[in-house]
Order: sequence, then C-alpha cells, then structure tokens
Amino acid sequence: MATIDRQATTLALAHALSAAERGLAVIPLSRTKLPALRSPHRDAPASLPCRGECGRPGHGVHDASTDPARIRELFAAAPWATGYGIACGLPPHHLIGIDLDTKSGADSSAALRELALRHLFTIPPTVVVLTPSGGRHLWLSGPPGVAVPNSAGRLAPGIDVRGAGGYLVGPGSRTGHGVYAVARGTAHLAPAACPPALLRLLLPPPRPRQPASPAAGGQHGQGLVQFVRAAHRGQRNTRLFWAACRAYENGIGPALVDSLVAAALDRGLTEREARATIASAARMTGHRP
Repeated sequence: MATIDRQATTLALAHALSAAERGLAVIPLSRTKLPALRSPHRDAPASLPCRGECGRPGHGVHDASTDPARIRELFAAAPWATGYGIACGLPPHHLIGIDLDTKSGADSSAALRELALRHLFTIPPTVVVLTPSGGRHLWLSGPPGVAVPNSAGRLAPGIDVRGAGGYLVGPGSRTGHGVYAVARGTAHLAPAACPPALLRLLLPPPRPRQPASPAAGGQHGQGLVQFVRAAHRGQRNTRLFWAACRAYENGIGPALVDSLVAAALDRGLTEREARATIASAARMTGHRP
C-alpha cells in the first residue's frame, strides 16, 4: 500500500490548483511520476477502449481538468499523490514540452542549440522547469488544431517531446528523486509560441504525395470524411487536422474541404474552427489554404 505523506499531498494539490487557474489541466501523480489513480477497468477480462467516458477516475491524462472541484475530487481519491501532471496539447495553451534529459549521458542542451543553428530558430523566453536529475523542461505553446506527437530521442539524443496525450510533471511536485521547481525568472511567463521551424521538426514528416485516380481519390476522400464524423469530443480538431493533412498529401485537399467542414460541423465544431484547422493542415503540408 502506498505511503501517505499528507503534507506533500496538500502542497501538490495547492500547486495543481494554481496551475489550473492558468488554464492548465492537471491530474494527481504518485512519487513514481505515474498517474496516482489506477484504471477502473484493470480487472476487466479485456482491455476496454475507455478514455473516461465511464465517468470514473483512473484514465490517466484523460482525467485532466481545470475545474477546482474536480481536481479536489481526484486528489481526495488519491491521498498518496505527491505531485501533479499537466496535460499537453489542450486549449488554451496547447502545451508542448521539450524535455532536456541528463540521464542518457548526451548533452541535450548542446543538441538543442545545434538544431536551432541548423534550422534557424531560437527558443523564446518561456517557462522552464528544473527536474531533480538536473534536466530541464521547456514549455512551448502550439497552434490550435495541430497535434504534436510524443517522442523519445527522435528529435535528438536526450531530447524527449511531450505532446498530445502526454503530460509534464508540474513544478512543486515531489518524486522519489526530489522536487520539480520553476527556474528563476521564468515563473511569471506564459508558455511561448513554438517557433515554426521547430514545430516542423516535431511533427511527423508528410508522406510523399501520390497521384490518385478520380475513383480512388473519391473513395479515399469519403473514408477521411467518415473518420472525422466518428470523432468523439476531445478528438475533433485532432481528427480533422489529420484527415486534412492526408487529403492534401494525396492531392484531394481542395476538393474535400467542404465535405470535411460539413463533417466537423456535424461533430460540434464551428465553421470558423473547422476552416482554421484545415488551413493549418494545408500550410503544414506545403499548400496554400
């Protein structure tokens, strides 16, 4: 059974509530940096594709909330929690975490500087969180409708990326190795916009465009439209962006815009949100919206 450190839990809750006031959705974490609440489906005979639709806590980052009452409920259900995680990819900040690790033995800070020189970008002043192992988390803000995937070492050795579906350990959290803390002079900052050149490196490379016959294009296009229509709340922008990227990569983007917008409207997005997401996909795949 987990040891309960009530003082650490109280401090973690206070820090989590403070983060929520800044628009950051949070979950309680244990000393191991893992979500403190176990899945309510752990004893089910087969893994259920539930992301919190059942209404019970224990779905990891899908429990993340900015509602103070909900956050207190989550911490009350996990009195052994000594930290909190901040969900990435959610509005209003669409947080992207650049984790400069030290445990791998690689000089991750030097690797990031080399990338910046090679691809002509600079990291703007932003929130920096110091980890107990001597690493740093850089907080950046991504554009709406763009889902940055999580990765470990893909950008460069020692650099991990936390994006949609991932989380960062929040400052003030206590783990088995020590306490996470905001670097001096950055606590008052908001997450800075991710430089476009860096954002392109964080996203998967677009697949090569292949000319498609009208019949194949129409069939593929309808599949993309249905993919958007099947989106649940919380997936709508991500699915729309993915489908639009695939449409532009396959040369059917302009012809599919109205159908994708209609599918997005059917799932509850506004026309303005849908067209902005599709325009982002067009730019990201090298097309003019």
